[in-house]
Amino acid sequence: MVVTDGKAAQDVGNQSVVEEFILLGVSDQPRLELLLFVLILICYIVALLGNVTIIVLSRLDPRLHTPMYFFLSNLSFLDICYTTSVGPQVLVNLHSTHKSISWAGCMVQLFISLALGSTECMLLAVMAYDRYAAVCHPLRYMTIMSRLLCLLMAACSWLSGMVNSLAQTVMTMQLPLCGQNHIDHFFCEEPALFKLACVDTSFMETEVFSVSVFVLVVPVSLILVSYGYIGAAVLRIRSAEGRHKAFNTCASHLAVVSLFYGTGIYVYLQPQSRGQGKIISLFYTLVTPMLNPLIYTLRNKEVHRALWKVLGRNPTSKAWG
Repeated sequence: MVVTDGKAAQDVGNQSVVEEFILLGVSDQPRLELLLFVLILICYIVALLGNVTIIVLSRLDPRLHTPMYFFLSNLSFLDICYTTSVGPQVLVNLHSTHKSISWAGCMVQLFISLALGSTECMLLAVMAYDRYAAVCHPLRYMTIMSRLLCLLMAACSWLSGMVNSLAQTVMTMQLPLCGQNHIDHFFCEEPALFKLACVDTSFMETEVFSVSVFVLVVPVSLILVSYGYIGAAVLRIRSAEGRHKAFNTCASHLAVVSLFYGTGIYVYLQPQSRGQGKIISLFYTLVTPMLNPLIYTLRNKEVHRALWKVLGRNPTSKAWG
């Protein structure tokens, strides 16, 4: 039996089976821990309230029964799950002296967070295509973005995220850790777990890098192409008011894209900078889900109108069918 900081690790053959991980976070900086606890608690509460509000408004106001808000509701639901898969556990560990998580709990957290993160990568690309169809083909928009197509695109985003996460989690579960159980992170994430392995992980890191290119770089490239067409179409709009409305609608999506993909690419395509990566990872798991509803609602008059109508009286506009 091997003991690591009060934690038992059972010997199996020549290597040890880790039963529990210690999440170091910033435990060597108590004041920073307190600051992060307050900030993360605020982010988590605002993320829950904001995303729940968007889902409720999208359901109650028929004016928002459109493809854009269908995908936005998916994004909000995803962000609620994403931030919940990490936030509560991070808060507990920041407030506790024993910052541990079981091996099984760590693998479950890894699977859920990877699945939701991968799904969001795909969903944001789908939303870019939706904006492309709305701006570049306004007369055929409702025909192009049919209800069936929206459902298929959303389902493919969720399914691809789950499949990618399952493959990555199974690979990580097979890593021999040899009793190493101190994770230099706030939660269980692949780059941090690879550091614990007692074997050469260069092949696995190359595989994760390749998958990250597909999950992060390919979608963001498609988004940039879509917005290239959108920019050209917007510049052809003669009405200043029309150009302003189109830019406002798309600016919110671009802001989300910059926040989410930028931090994700920094962590997964630059794994050597892992000391800073644990702080950066809080942005795409907690800060971005908080900012998503704020960005969409603060810059969107349709959401403002829907909010006031729901608070006042029920709208009677025709629903998207």
